[in-house]
Amino acid sequence: MSDITIAVLVGSLRKESFNRRLAQALVRMAPAGCKFTMPRIDDLPLYNQDDDAHQAEAVLRLKSEIAAVQGVIFVSPEYNRSVPGVLKNAIDHASRPYGTSAWAGKPAGVIGVSGGAIGTALGQQHLRNILAYLDMPTLGQPEAFIQAKDGLFDANGGIGEDSRKFVQAWLDAYLAWVKKHS
Repeated sequence: MSDITIAVLVGSLRKESFNRRLAQALVRMAPAGCKFTMPRIDDLPLYNQDDDAHQAEAVLRLKSEIAAVQGVIFVSPEYNRSVPGVLKNAIDHASRPYGTSAWAGKPAGVIGVSGGAIGTALGQQHLRNILAYLDMPTLGQPEAFIQAKDGLFDANGGIGEDSRKFVQAWLDAYLAWVKKHS
């Protein structure tokens, strides 16, 4: 694969987040020629349309980082059957003011892990609705609703043996999606 850069946005601020661990494992699984960035979203102010004319430095940084990549992977937990507020805040900031969205046309992948049996299925569906509005072609299949179980991560922070083939197949499908839409 020719050189591409993918932004990975983690929808959790928790230091020991399963989703942060999943994001870091995905980075390790990438083939040669694929680079990842992990833009910060923890320092963004709450979105307020009154600030669109004078966006905060952290917002401008996020928009610049998204503009510089060929695709975006959203790795997120599900909070109350939806998208975590911190992720929605980042999405709103980088899409505004109207007509200056950093997201438009960026191929997206959606994946997440939680302790629940259905993983992050409902949160992912809400996120997919948002991404459709933002004109982000989003990988539909395979879907990845991952349940956090013993062995999901190995001792080195990678994906454990029982899940590695599935997660690698998802990543490979996403990278092919980026190539198709770039």
